[in-house]
Amino acid sequence: MAGFSLVEVLVATVLIAIVLVPAMDALLPGMAGGGIHESRTEDHYRLLAKIEEVLVEPFSDLDAAAIAAGSPTTATLSYSDIFTYPDGRQITRNIFISRYDADNADADDDTFTGVDEGLLWVRGTIAGSSLRIETLTSVYD
Repeated sequence: MAGFSLVEVLVATVLIAIVLVPAMDALLPGMAGGGIHESRTEDHYRLLAKIEEVLVEPFSDLDAAAIAAGSPTTATLSYSDIFTYPDGRQITRNIFISRYDADNADADDDTFTGVDEGLLWVRGTIAGSSLRIETLTSVYD
C-alpha cells in the first residue's frame, strides 16, 4: 500500500466535482453583494453632495422654495434633479423643503404645523431606493 489506487483517485475527483458546484453557487451572492454595496455607497455620497449644495443656498431662497412646495411631501422642483453616472446609470435625487415646528408650541405633535420662524427641514431621497438624508437648517446657519 504505497499510494492511491486509480479507483480512489477517481472517487475523490468525482466527490470534489459534486461538492464544488454548490460551493461556487454559494459564493455568487457574496460576489454580487460587493457591486450592490458599491453602487449604494456611490448613491449615498451623491445624495449627500446634493444636500450640501442645497444647504449653502441663501436661507431666503430655501424658504421661498418651501413655500412654493406647500407640503413636506412635495418635492422641491428647483432643487431636485437627475444625476447620470459615467456608465449611464441614472438616479433621481428628490429634495423636500418645509418649514419646521421644533418647539411644538401648538401642542399637536405635528412638526409641520405651527412652524417656527427661521427654521427649515430639508430631506433628500433617491427615487426607488430607501436612501434618505434629513437635516434642519436655520436662518442663523
